[in-house]
Amino acid sequence: MKTPKRLQPLIDEGLVDEVLRPLMSGKEAAVYVVRCGEAIRCAKVYKDASQRSFKKAVQYQEGRKVRSSRRARAMEKGSSFGREQAEESWQNAEVDALYKLSDAGVRVPTPYGCYDGVLLMELIVDEDGDVAPRLNDIQLTAEQARRDHKTMMQDVLRMLAVGLVHGDLSEFNVLQDQQGPVIIDLPQAVDAAANNNAQWMLTRDVDNITQYYAQFAPELASSQYAKEIWALFEAGNLNPETPLTGTFIEEEREVDLNAVLDEINAAFTEMQDRKARQQAENDED
Repeated sequence: MKTPKRLQPLIDEGLVDEVLRPLMSGKEAAVYVVRCGEAIRCAKVYKDASQRSFKKAVQYQEGRKVRSSRRARAMEKGSSFGREQAEESWQNAEVDALYKLSDAGVRVPTPYGCYDGVLLMELIVDEDGDVAPRLNDIQLTAEQARRDHKTMMQDVLRMLAVGLVHGDLSEFNVLQDQQGPVIIDLPQAVDAAANNNAQWMLTRDVDNITQYYAQFAPELASSQYAKEIWALFEAGNLNPETPLTGTFIEEEREVDLNAVLDEINAAFTEMQDRKARQQAENDED
C-alpha cells in the first residue's frame, strides 16, 4: 500500500520497514499494521485537534502536569505554540500511561515509543495470529463473562493504585486475546488525585464494562465495584492486589440537628456582623 505521509519519517529513520495495511480509523487516530524488522506491530497516528472528534477534552486534561512553566502558560493562553504543546501533552499521556500500567501489571499493549505524533506499540493478536477482536464483536459464555469482568475490575483497581482513571472505558476499547481482555486507547487517561471529574469517570468506566458483561451474566448488573474501589482510594487503603467483592455498604450517620443549627446560626451571625461593618464604613464616608 502507499505509505501514509505521517508514517514516512519513521520509515526514513528505520523505525518502520513497511506499512502493511490500515487497521482502523477512530475519533482520535488512525491505526496501521506495520512491519519492524521481523516483528509485526501497529502504528497509531494521532489526528490533529481540528480533526479529532473526542468530546470534552478539557475535562480530561484537567490536572495534567507540564514540567515547563513556559509551556503551561502558553497552553493556558491558547497560542499557536500552546496548542502545539497541548497536542504533544495529549499524545504523551497515552505513552506515559501505557508504560506506567504495564509496570503495574495491567494488561495493555507494550509501547515502543512515540515519534512526531505516531505511537508504535504491540499488535494484540488472537490464538490464530489475527488481530484480536474488540469486546463488542464477540460473544461470551456466562463463565467467561464472570471471569473477565473480575479481571477488568481488578485492572481498574490497579490503574487507580498508580493514580490513573481510563476515562473512556467500554467494550469498544478493550481487545480480547487468548488470555483475556487487553485495555487500549488511553490518551484521555486522567490523574485521579488532580482531576475533579475522576470519580464520575471511574464510575462510568465501571458501569460501561459491567453493563457489557452483564449481557452474558445478568447478576453482574447489581454489583457495586465503582463505589467499593473509590472508597478504598479515598481511605488510602488502595492495594493493587486487594481482592474485590463487588459489594458496598453505604455508611449511615445520624444527623446531629443541633450541630447543623449551630452552623446555620453562626453563618447568619457572621453575615449580620459583616453587614453592620459595611454600614458603619458607609456612614463614616
